[in-house]
Amino acid sequence: MRKIVHIDMDAFYASVEQRDDPKLRGRPVVVAWRGARSVVCAASYEARKFGVRSAMPALRAERLCPHAVFVPPDFVRYRAVSKQVREIFSRHTDLIEPLSLDEAYLDVTENKMQLWSATEVATAIRTCIREETQLTASAGIAPNKFLAKIASDWRKPDGQFVIKPAQVEAFLAPLPVSKLPGVGKVMEANLAKFGITTVAQLRVLGATVLEQRYGRWGQRLHELSLGIDDHPVVSERPTLQVSAEDTFSKDLRLSEIGEMIAALAAKVWKSALKEEGRTGRTVVLKLKTSDFRILTRSLTPPQPPASEEEFIDIALSLRERVDQPSRTRYRLVGVGLGNFRDANEFLPQPELFGD
Repeated sequence: MRKIVHIDMDAFYASVEQRDDPKLRGRPVVVAWRGARSVVCAASYEARKFGVRSAMPALRAERLCPHAVFVPPDFVRYRAVSKQVREIFSRHTDLIEPLSLDEAYLDVTENKMQLWSATEVATAIRTCIREETQLTASAGIAPNKFLAKIASDWRKPDGQFVIKPAQVEAFLAPLPVSKLPGVGKVMEANLAKFGITTVAQLRVLGATVLEQRYGRWGQRLHELSLGIDDHPVVSERPTLQVSAEDTFSKDLRLSEIGEMIAALAAKVWKSALKEEGRTGRTVVLKLKTSDFRILTRSLTPPQPPASEEEFIDIALSLRERVDQPSRTRYRLVGVGLGNFRDANEFLPQPELFGD
C-alpha cells in the first residue's frame, strides 16, 4: 500500500506577485499579458470570486473583473520559487514527480524524516513552505496518485485532506465522472447519454458493459470508479519533446508565418541542446486556425537534424504538408522536436568487414 501526497501551491503565480508587492495583497490579481490574444496564466483568489480562471482569455477576465490588477508573468521568478519548494520536498523523499512549477506527487511510503504518517509529512512540508517562502500550499493524501490529486483540491486554499484506504469507494461514489482522470467533456457527454453522471452510477454499470462500449478504456474506467490506480510516482522522466509556440497579434496566412517558424525553431534548438547525451529525431509543426482548429504535421528523417539550420529548414518544409485552402488564416504556430533518444543510437556503425 503506497502513501502518496499531492502538493499544489495555492494560486502560485498570483501569490508570488502578491508576496513580492505588498500593494497587490488583498486585491484581485490576474497574471497575464495585455492584448486581444492573451490568456490568463493565474488568478488570485480575490479575482476568482468574479469567475476569473486560468486559461481564460484576458479580455474576458477584464470584463468579469474590471478592477483587476493585470501583472505580466515573470517565469524566471516563478521557477526560482518552484526550485526552493522542490528542495523542501527532497528533505522528505527522493520519489518526487513534478507535474508543473506549482504541483508534484510525492511517494512518502518511506520518508527520510521517519515521520509516522503521510499526514504528518504533508503537514511538515506545508509548514516549511509557509515559513521559507511566505506562500501557502494545499495537500492531498491518499493510497494512489489520482486520489491524492482529487484530495488536494478538497480544502483549498491552505488546507489538506486525507482519503484513507477504507474510505475510497464511499468517497468516490457521489463525485461527478468528470473528476476521474481522462474523462473530459466529450466522454462526460457520452456517459450522460446512458444516464451516467456520477462515479457510483459508473461503478454499477460494471466492467463488462464498459469494456464492450469503450474497449480497454472501459476497463480502466471501471478500475478508476473503484479507486484503483497502480501508476507509481516517477521521479525522473526523460524529456519526450521540446517545443515553443506563439500567438499572432492578428490572423495570418501560411505564407506569412515563415519568419515566426524560423524564430521558434531556433529557440527550440537551443533548448534541445541542453538535453545532454540525448537527441531529438521528430520535427513537429503545430498550427491553430482562426476558427480554433489545431493541425499538426511531423517528419522523422532517417537521421536526426544535425544543426540549427537543418532543423529550421525541416520545420519550414512542413508547411507544404498543410492541405488547407490558401485563404486559411492562422492565429498560432508552434514548433517541436520530439522522439528523444540516447545520442549514441545515431552514431555511424563500424564496418563489419574492413578492406
